[in-house]
Amino acid sequence: MVAPALSSPTSVGAKLGAKVGAYVALTKPRIIELLLVTTVPTMVVAEQGVPPLWLMVATVIGGTLAAGGANAINMYVDRDIDALMERTQGRPLVTGAVSPRSALVFAISIEVLAFLFLWQVVNLLSAVLAVSACLFYVFVYTLWLKRSSSSNIVIGGAAGAVPVLVGWSAVTDSLSWSALVLFGVIFFWTPPHFWALAIKYKDDYARADVPMLPSVASHRQTTDRILAYSVVVWALTLVFGATADLGLLYWAVAIVLGGVFTGMAVELRRTESPARAIRMFTFSITYITLLFGAMAVDVIVRNGW
Repeated sequence: MVAPALSSPTSVGAKLGAKVGAYVALTKPRIIELLLVTTVPTMVVAEQGVPPLWLMVATVIGGTLAAGGANAINMYVDRDIDALMERTQGRPLVTGAVSPRSALVFAISIEVLAFLFLWQVVNLLSAVLAVSACLFYVFVYTLWLKRSSSSNIVIGGAAGAVPVLVGWSAVTDSLSWSALVLFGVIFFWTPPHFWALAIKYKDDYARADVPMLPSVASHRQTTDRILAYSVVVWALTLVFGATADLGLLYWAVAIVLGGVFTGMAVELRRTESPARAIRMFTFSITYITLLFGAMAVDVIVRNGW
């Protein structure tokens, strides 16, 4: 009798790594990176200096778990349309790397962990805000608006703006007008950011019967809205500079970046070009990263840190 072949340690390790990678992919780590880029600078502004390291780390950990859980539930719900779209066909639930039941258990587990962790280590307000964002993202955006309204990302994008509120409340255990204005910056930034990407993939959304604006409206209608929202974002960044009493560094960066972002929206409106749309999408990430970085640096420099 021939003895069954044993798996080598290398193959076992590779399988384990692939499985872990699949679960990480469920959380959409690239989206989480962007959320965290907005959280830490917000904490610096709320503190008017550098908050304690443990608080920043704890808020980032809790925010990562909360956002990851929401994203994983989104993948669980959307696995049918993900299989139809070229952009999402490599996701773990489409490829079978993770079973739907395992994905749902994983998502709910880390969401509960996020709430308990933030409650016990940070504060209850931050925990409630973080989990509320998840519930809004799942029930309002994913289950209701995404498949039924071309305004899906406009309203649903509110969930992506909540991390600034979590960051602010983590420091102050309260909210303020400045925090709400900053929420507005992300809320109004999200549609032009996402619509620029959706222009390239509008056929994907049409194939999956998802009424994302570029797939159900003309290029002019879509880019008119992109331009309008970009102007509102620019205005709100200046309002935030005033309400948060930020200095010249922030004001200069906000004015220049807002001008560039709005200029790109104007150019996209003039020319129907998927390549130009992707450039705007890519810059929108750079825009928000530099803007939030500037507000943190402005506070640190002016307070002598």
